[in-house]
Amino acid sequence: MATHYLWNLSVNREPRVITLNHTDISGGAARAAYRIHHCLRSQGIDSRMWVNKALAGDWTVNGPVGKFEKAVKILRTQVGGQIRHMLKTDNPVLHSPALLPSRWPKRINESNADIVHLHWVGSEMLSIADIGRITKPVVWTLHDMWAFCGAEHYTEDFRWRDGYRRDNRPAYESGFDLSRWTWQRKRKHWQCPMHIVALCDWMRKCVKESLLFRDWPCHVIPNPLDTDRWSPLDQRLARDLLHLPQDVPFLLFGAIGGDRDPRKGFDLLAGALSCLRSEAVAKRLELMVFGQLETEKPPEIGFPVHYTGHLHDDLSLRILYCAADALVLPSRQDNLPNTGVEAQACGTPVVAFNTCGLPDIVDHQTTGYLARPFEAEDLAAGIIWILQSDRTKLREQSRKRAVERYACKTVAEQYRRVYAEALESAG
Repeated sequence: MATHYLWNLSVNREPRVITLNHTDISGGAARAAYRIHHCLRSQGIDSRMWVNKALAGDWTVNGPVGKFEKAVKILRTQVGGQIRHMLKTDNPVLHSPALLPSRWPKRINESNADIVHLHWVGSEMLSIADIGRITKPVVWTLHDMWAFCGAEHYTEDFRWRDGYRRDNRPAYESGFDLSRWTWQRKRKHWQCPMHIVALCDWMRKCVKESLLFRDWPCHVIPNPLDTDRWSPLDQRLARDLLHLPQDVPFLLFGAIGGDRDPRKGFDLLAGALSCLRSEAVAKRLELMVFGQLETEKPPEIGFPVHYTGHLHDDLSLRILYCAADALVLPSRQDNLPNTGVEAQACGTPVVAFNTCGLPDIVDHQTTGYLARPFEAEDLAAGIIWILQSDRTKLREQSRKRAVERYACKTVAEQYRRVYAEALESAG
């Protein structure tokens, strides 16, 4: 029966897909999931997006149905916050226990969908038990580490490799072991293998080393991008539109909250800029920061800084990328940040550390520079290398790589193969 079902799909129609994410366009994971959803649709795959919070006003996106689900959404946030307070940890990232149930599994299982495509769902959308109750084939794109960790969305320790035992708890935690309790619930409820999609090779290696997912199928597929929309503009025009001077080198740094997230490494960028103060090539250097407004006491980095705040539309961000000479991604830990992909599609080279998912974005000394982790001096050397290089050639190479890797047609075809594999194995 399963073979006949798959044959019908392959001959008569594309699979019907439910794309599930907490929101549609708020946050990096949401924007990536929304782009995947529309990438699939643009290539003839019938994707519908279901979210807890619909903000785009898009008819292909549906929010929760009924007062019950809306009330549970509020309660889930409050209960999660109370449980998190029982944990004392120096890990500053979000911890999600994913405890309260929802009606999403019932709605999913009663739908006519062939595939359920999960994204960022474990914080305020689905409980761990909810995910286990989905009876349709599941494909899960990982935008962070939460799925195979405990409650942490990112972590630098390795309990996820060995299992969350009492004897391997990190010294920086005390109180209720939220991550161990959360991981145990995942192991209990997730008995049926899901098809995991990693955005980069680093995340794939983490998945294959994790005790929870190591025996499950895992594929590497980058986030797609509309490379016609995200395309180069003349740099002089971009700077005119932003009222920026033409004759100075500009660097760009961006993150939600700007310099407040230690994972994003603004302090390492500041250290690199300190190394550049005596360099002639950087004498008139200026920095643009998007994702936050200027704070009451902005950091002194020795160069002029322009703060754009949070940019709410793609066109403004595209102009910003095109105005810059380079985007700097000094992250200590990152998956496949949208900013790096967007910048390259606009022809802007990227300077980053050679860690996590960043080597999947930067082809060293071809589309940017990969510095030794986490050496501010080598990050500075990368910035100098960009400023002294043939930037026209760098821009052309960056654009070419982005089109080859992230174009919707390329990414959708990779997902089409994963969906077929998931349907076949489910039979």
